[in-house]
Amino acid sequence: MSRTINSPLSKSLGSLAGWKQVANAIVGETSNGRFQIQFYNEGTTRISITQADTFEDFSYSVVASPAFNPVVTDNQDALEVRTSKFILRISKNPVRFGFYTLDNQPINEDDPGFGTSWNGEQVTTYKKIQAGERFIGLGEKTGPLDRKGNGYQNWNTDNFAYSPGADPLYCSIPFYMGVHNGLVYGIFFDNTHKSFFNFGASNNRFTSFSADAGEMNYYFMYGSSVAEIIQQYTHLTGRMEMPPLWSIGYQQCRYSYYPDKEVLTLAKTFREKDIPADTIVFDIHYMDQYKIFTWSQRDFSDPKELLVQLQRMGFQVVVMCDPGIKVEEGYDTYDKGIREDVFIKYQDGTNYTGQVWPGWCHFPDFTNPKTRMWWQKQFTDYVNIGVEGFWNDMNEIATWGQMIPENIELDFEGNKATMRRGRNLYGMQMARSTYEGAKNLLKGKRPFNLTRSGFSGVQRYAAVWTGDNVAYDEHMLLGVRLVNSMGLSGIAFAGYDVGGFVGDANSKLFARWVSIGAFSPFFRGHSMINSRDSEPWAYGEEVEQISRNYIKFRYQLLPYLYSLFYDASTTGMPVQRSLAIDYTHDWKIYDGQFHNQFLLGPSILVAPAESTKEFVKVYLPEGEWYSLYNGQKYPGQSEIIVECPVHRLPVFIKGGAIIPMKPVLSNTKEVSDHLTLHLYAGKQDTSFEYYEDDGSTFQYQEGRFAKRLVEYRPHERMFILNATEGTYVSPVRKLKIVWHGFDATLAEAAVNGNPVAVNNDINQFFAALEKFDPFFDPEPAPRENVHSVEIEYSTAAITLQW
Repeated sequence: MSRTINSPLSKSLGSLAGWKQVANAIVGETSNGRFQIQFYNEGTTRISITQADTFEDFSYSVVASPAFNPVVTDNQDALEVRTSKFILRISKNPVRFGFYTLDNQPINEDDPGFGTSWNGEQVTTYKKIQAGERFIGLGEKTGPLDRKGNGYQNWNTDNFAYSPGADPLYCSIPFYMGVHNGLVYGIFFDNTHKSFFNFGASNNRFTSFSADAGEMNYYFMYGSSVAEIIQQYTHLTGRMEMPPLWSIGYQQCRYSYYPDKEVLTLAKTFREKDIPADTIVFDIHYMDQYKIFTWSQRDFSDPKELLVQLQRMGFQVVVMCDPGIKVEEGYDTYDKGIREDVFIKYQDGTNYTGQVWPGWCHFPDFTNPKTRMWWQKQFTDYVNIGVEGFWNDMNEIATWGQMIPENIELDFEGNKATMRRGRNLYGMQMARSTYEGAKNLLKGKRPFNLTRSGFSGVQRYAAVWTGDNVAYDEHMLLGVRLVNSMGLSGIAFAGYDVGGFVGDANSKLFARWVSIGAFSPFFRGHSMINSRDSEPWAYGEEVEQISRNYIKFRYQLLPYLYSLFYDASTTGMPVQRSLAIDYTHDWKIYDGQFHNQFLLGPSILVAPAESTKEFVKVYLPEGEWYSLYNGQKYPGQSEIIVECPVHRLPVFIKGGAIIPMKPVLSNTKEVSDHLTLHLYAGKQDTSFEYYEDDGSTFQYQEGRFAKRLVEYRPHERMFILNATEGTYVSPVRKLKIVWHGFDATLAEAAVNGNPVAVNNDINQFFAALEKFDPFFDPEPAPRENVHSVEIEYSTAAITLQW
């Protein structure tokens, strides 16, 4: 029998001394501390445990409020709270927290011997490992999909050229999900000090999460699926607003493109080579001696005119924003910062100084509202010349030496705290300041905002990319898992540097990477200084064609992708989805052979493969699946071997899929009046919410959107576009519906009861590669025999029957 721990080295919560209900909280006193329980809905509760006299009631992460008043039953040995979703049972001696289903199956339980314990300032909650339990999430963490047997720490770090097993990285998301016995739950540990998660590493008794200091403050979530837990977590921590449409097109970056003539040449080359792109990113060389909010007069003498020329070609610009402000009298940003007293300080009141690109720098205190307003003003000149995209880098905070002192003080909205509590938050608060500032200055237009560092809730303010990756196959696949994990952890808009930032990709690696990147939420090519050129045409004609094919496919997919971003903004569901979301209890998906696979939205399965492989084993989960390229049908719950030459990434479409697509255009400013809906034969009823708006303003939040539920009912041989909701007038005028995998004799159909011609058609998503080698004939472009109908588009309901 376990006994409670109470020694000079470690002290647990002890026994219950008394409890009461205060407003919507349950407050308990114990022999060694106190706890507070609040319910945010019937599936989400907050457990706060402290030795202090009062509870902390401040969070940069949580935007929701308690909204459910529980009824407590006081039994002899335990307090019990029952909601419509689960039972919380609090044992009295010792105090331990257990969560159970309504029929009393354990979901998540404290370790009976330790529960929540203190070791000096460090506070830890120990949880019993359930039979067969797996763990997923935790954001930007290397390692396998299933975290069991591993340990991690959260301490945002500039980790240049990190190894595939490195920890920590740039971004901390202390949220994970446990899966066992057909059940799934989530735990979000809202403590911003350095924290540690142990999923049974070096022991077979417990999992644990701990922080070096502060309160034990965690949220427990229970629901019927991983998707429901993600929705609960993002209800707590917020969801992204719709990004500008241009930001989900292809972005090209290099450290750095300069001078301005090189930037213009780059833009012209994309257009001349017929490779779609929307964005050119300016790294630190656009600045005067790396000083933020300046332009190099030598290399960018007239940035406003440069942006005008780029915008004429359909390009937006994203500029780098580092937090370090050079200590230099006469530098306007520095002088204003000193005058307005916005920099982080040592506890003796002197400004902290650290060394980074410009030299010795001060750093804004983004936990101070005054600083956030000052930061907004600094962006005025950018916005006035047409910049609408911003890239927050080096915001861990990165400094030479990587040892920022922990005795620095931050304002924390007037409740001062040291860098011990603030380091993990700094990047998120910088991203917040940039996003809110740019949004106010753009007066109704959506900014694009990207960050390297963040904490839970960062999804409200920025996309996140995986930092300084390296040009080799293992890093390419690691990037996929990082984005999958961030999607599980509330960050729907995420990606990696295609081609690898550090080192030189070869032609096969770049070709494979750009094909995988075309299916990522954030799609950017990027490489560092003193490396080879790494644009889509830089690796020879064959790779140029492969890149063109996959980037063009990305642009065809934009209606599908944009609808997924709308889903992310309303439900928190990621755009790139780990198979653990839809196939949680299929243990095959956790196998190291298959854990890189992901779904783009609900219907497109991508199986990333190393560039060196010609064949790869793929696991197709439950359902029916079709090859993207030729429509070949495969059964679900099967392992298959498929060819994967560098020009053909293994991609499959789920039976029942509804995929809206448009013709390829060179950038998102161009508009087409054609929409194609690709329908794949399946056995189950399916639906997809197709979404449009103007792609650039926040008017969608006032109803200026057009969305419609599209339904497929195979047993009724029916395809329905329900009437459009919203006031946005779609540019679509022509609708084509393409049947994939249907009976070859399909010949008759009717739209709203009126007969329409059914065409025997050929579908071809990718162009054939040209012949580059006298001894090698490229294979023909993959084609698929399909059926199609073409009709006038209408906002009224459209029913197609066959």
